[in-house]
Amino acid sequence: MPPIRKAVFPVAGRGTRFLPATKAVPKEMLPLVDRPLIGYAVEEALKSGIEELIFVTAPGKEAIVQHFTADPELVSDLESSGKEALARMVEGETLPRERLHTAIQEKALGLGHAIWCARALVGNEPFAVILPDDVVMSPRPCIGQLIEAHARVGGNLAAVMEVPRSDTASYGILDIEEDDGKLARARGLVEKPAPAVAPSTLSIIGRYVLDPSIFKELDKKVTGAGGEIQITDAMARSIAHTPFHGVRYEGIRFDCGKKEGFLEATVAFALNRPDLGATMEDILLSYTGEYRTAAE
Repeated sequence: MPPIRKAVFPVAGRGTRFLPATKAVPKEMLPLVDRPLIGYAVEEALKSGIEELIFVTAPGKEAIVQHFTADPELVSDLESSGKEALARMVEGETLPRERLHTAIQEKALGLGHAIWCARALVGNEPFAVILPDDVVMSPRPCIGQLIEAHARVGGNLAAVMEVPRSDTASYGILDIEEDDGKLARARGLVEKPAPAVAPSTLSIIGRYVLDPSIFKELDKKVTGAGGEIQITDAMARSIAHTPFHGVRYEGIRFDCGKKEGFLEATVAFALNRPDLGATMEDILLSYTGEYRTAAE
């Protein structure tokens, strides 16, 4: 299989669930502890061998690319102030401009449409898709696990997890043909099915490795759930000639597209930090004690 060199990041959304914070600040720039969400997504891609980053964005979200652009004046100021560690952290978020690309999604017509907008930059090679809203804490990068699976089976792949049947209407759900506990080959995909008709409870999260033939299906502009162009629908229509597998990934997924998921991720990542873990634990215990006292 050809190597996966490019990753697409759909970041054109307005982040309405986080208004008014996202009125002027892109949702992807909201800090998870002290790093923006997009920083975690890009780090995951780079650790998985991705060479080129494609941001499908919208006017007014220039801060996303700017975050990864060199700022020698800031670095110099930090160094002259004796803040060497911070200077190195800033430099660590800097990428060569030739590795960063942008495509504009003029209208929010669905994830499938956002991916279609990157077609000219992707070209005729398999590629990764990373949704920054889904943050996965794992010793092995989530997208890297999909890339490893793609090297074995090819086709289209997505990271998957089990969800309660009552939640199937919030996810793309696999209709499973074969399942070895790690890779689940699908005979079909259903976008946001009602619990009573969902073919399984194995749901897709925001990590994909896609065959370039997916653009032929996306070119058709067929709309699905919510009147949007769904990537799951395009993959389902491709299954006859391009196999689809769900990859049960290792790690903990946080849905940072929702306030409660973002808050949970903040706590989890803070607890996992050597410089913050003990302090965060004390803070949580202090609040737990207060709540217990109030409840009693």
